[in-house]
Amino acid sequence: MSITKLPYLILFFFSALCFSQSYSIKGDLQDENGLPIAFANAILVDLDDINIIKGTITDEEGSFTLENLKPGDYIFKISFLGFKEYTTRVELDRDIDFETITLNETPQELNGVTVVAKRPTIKRLVDRTVFNVENSTLSNNNVLDVLKHAPGVIVGNDQITVKTKIPVVYLNDRRIYLSIEEVQQLLEGTSANNIKSIEVITNPPAKYDAEGGAVLNIITSKNIIAGYNGSVFGNFKQGSEFPKYSLGTNHFFKTKKLNTHINYTISPRKDFIFNNEYVNFINENNLVFSNWETDYRKTEKSTNQNINANIDYQINKNNSLGFSTNILIKPRENSKTNANSETSVFGSNQALDSIFNTSNRLVEETFNLAFTLDYLHKFKKEGEQISASWHHTNFDFSNFQDVNTGYFLPNTDVSFRDNRFQTFSGQKIKIYASQIDYELPIDEKSLFEAGVKISNIDSKSILNQFTFENNIKTENLQDSDTFLYDETNYAGYLSYAKDWESWSLKSGVRAEFTRVQGKSIATNQINSNNYFKLFPSIHLSNTLNDNHKLYFNYNRSIYRPRYSQLNPFKYFISDNTFISGDPNLKPQIDDEFTLGYSFFKEHSLEVYYRNESKPILLVVFQDNENNLIKYINTNIDQSVSYGIYYSFYHDLFKNWNMSFETQLFYYDNQFRAIESNDSIFKSNKWTTYFEITNYIYFLSNRSLNVDISYIYISPWAEGPSILSTRSSLDFSLRKTLWKNKASISIGVVDTFNNYNFIETSRYLNQDVRVKHRKESRLITFGFSYKFGNYKLSTNEKDVDINERNRINNKN
Repeated sequence: MSITKLPYLILFFFSALCFSQSYSIKGDLQDENGLPIAFANAILVDLDDINIIKGTITDEEGSFTLENLKPGDYIFKISFLGFKEYTTRVELDRDIDFETITLNETPQELNGVTVVAKRPTIKRLVDRTVFNVENSTLSNNNVLDVLKHAPGVIVGNDQITVKTKIPVVYLNDRRIYLSIEEVQQLLEGTSANNIKSIEVITNPPAKYDAEGGAVLNIITSKNIIAGYNGSVFGNFKQGSEFPKYSLGTNHFFKTKKLNTHINYTISPRKDFIFNNEYVNFINENNLVFSNWETDYRKTEKSTNQNINANIDYQINKNNSLGFSTNILIKPRENSKTNANSETSVFGSNQALDSIFNTSNRLVEETFNLAFTLDYLHKFKKEGEQISASWHHTNFDFSNFQDVNTGYFLPNTDVSFRDNRFQTFSGQKIKIYASQIDYELPIDEKSLFEAGVKISNIDSKSILNQFTFENNIKTENLQDSDTFLYDETNYAGYLSYAKDWESWSLKSGVRAEFTRVQGKSIATNQINSNNYFKLFPSIHLSNTLNDNHKLYFNYNRSIYRPRYSQLNPFKYFISDNTFISGDPNLKPQIDDEFTLGYSFFKEHSLEVYYRNESKPILLVVFQDNENNLIKYINTNIDQSVSYGIYYSFYHDLFKNWNMSFETQLFYYDNQFRAIESNDSIFKSNKWTTYFEITNYIYFLSNRSLNVDISYIYISPWAEGPSILSTRSSLDFSLRKTLWKNKASISIGVVDTFNNYNFIETSRYLNQDVRVKHRKESRLITFGFSYKFGNYKLSTNEKDVDINERNRINNKN
């Protein structure tokens, strides 16, 4: 080698060494009291503050490390909710140790609400209320438990309601496409660790489907860290009779362009229901000629399985693709119901005439498969974007029941008559939907939105009824039928939002045209209905000063019949009781007005008025001529409700927070009593609801906490029925372990067993009373364990397909 080439060779190796050199940044983060701050974001960005170079979070001791960093000039940032952001410029030509960085606590003002870490907070926007739960004690629960504490939300008796309305549930602005019963099963099996906030939208803007009078939008946390994380979680609930389990696992994987998530939950459980039913049959002289007293005991066994998965792929900075699926499976071998009832029949003199016993053995199976493809394009203008989605649902439900009834005279063990029948029913639904949404920021304070959607629903329902005569099985053609239903909906919306110095406005209109056709094969009867509806909405707010804010909301919404409600079948569950739908059901139209006032950052007061035209209800009627009990899906004439709502969140002490909310509302129903010569009857009632919850923290790091809540609901009117008073005292103790990688909880739900109720329908010639008793009091135990990069957040989502919520597999 020539000596003259040596300097160049040395220079080459020196240069290669320099270019291969990498550095690190580390340090410890604490608050003003010297306590470590865990799970704060520490990120390195370029000098333009646009591109993220690398990021991490602080551990339980407040320590952080960024490794394998290339030399250069950068901006280093540390941020955490409730603290002032730390920002500094770094010249990375060596390893940097910040040693200790102290963040100054500065509660952040958000529209009159103070956001403080480690407890739930409320933020009110122009068109919604945001319930922030990230980093709070509630994040250790499942999502359904968190919903119980959201403002204006009532969870209980297999229902979720928002100011007496059944809401539509979304995840990250994308619809969860399951029936309300299946949504509850999904949320109960989903950990709340990744939940950032819950948006309670009592008057949804035009962007949302007109279907449904309220929206619950569950927002998950976002994190910049790439890698893998997973978790396992489960809970055990012991009722008075049977245990209930739920086990699940989450897995997330994120790279620079790819973001994937899969969740699997299985819920093996047995539920026991013990109802008492009392019916007085009344003759034309308005006298009771017979009364029935029934003890009804039912055991339901199920092993529901939920699979949720999605893949997001970032093609480039302006284009991305997404695919998601939501699957619910109820296997036949594990979905069984055993129901037994004993009915005592008394005459007008209250003497026992006879007794009949009924046993009902039922098995069912459900496959609910949903698939969605998303595309998003971002334009050069900041905030301008267009998105498109294509969705398909394939729903397949079937059940088979075998019903045996024996009739006995008093004090005899041998029946004088026996009756047996069997029923097979099934429903197949296919949904196809496409939608396009466009967003255009006009300037920094105004936004224009528009969108279109087309959906088609094809449903086929089958009911075959079989009777037995001398043990010979014969199909009852009179009560057997096939019902075909086809619906096409065309929708479009326009929306405009603008902020001024103290005023905010969001207004819009949605137009929907619907074609409907139902056909009964047995009778060859065809029912068609085409209708066009406009759904305006307006949201207006005025911030008077830092402590006072006024707002006004109005919107119109529609509630379309569920597919099973349109079936004309008479589905008998005993010799004397059946459920029936109506193919001529009309859609329900609601108009709602809300006037609200937020004051002193912690208080909120609202008054509202809602008019419901042609509400759809499942109403119980008694046929006094034939001694039948009928559960009929029907339109009642009108329902009007109005009321007042008040809530506040308050820090009693440093480690003790309290929330309180109450509603006082009036419900007035008007309907035709179809078993009372179509007479017009009104049912009305004032109802009071309140909930008080205490969050109490122990230990310096708040890793041990106690939640105590009490709910009270006074008598409630629902159509012609009055539901009695309910109350529940819940208690839960939670402890986080192993540097927040695990948590365990134990508690009691409905400590005094007061959340069951009595339902009374007593008017004109109708007199039915049912005492509902289920396993309301539960001892609970829960656990969760995280592994991998366990602070990585989920990209769980779903798509805005309103039609799936109308699937209802319960007859």
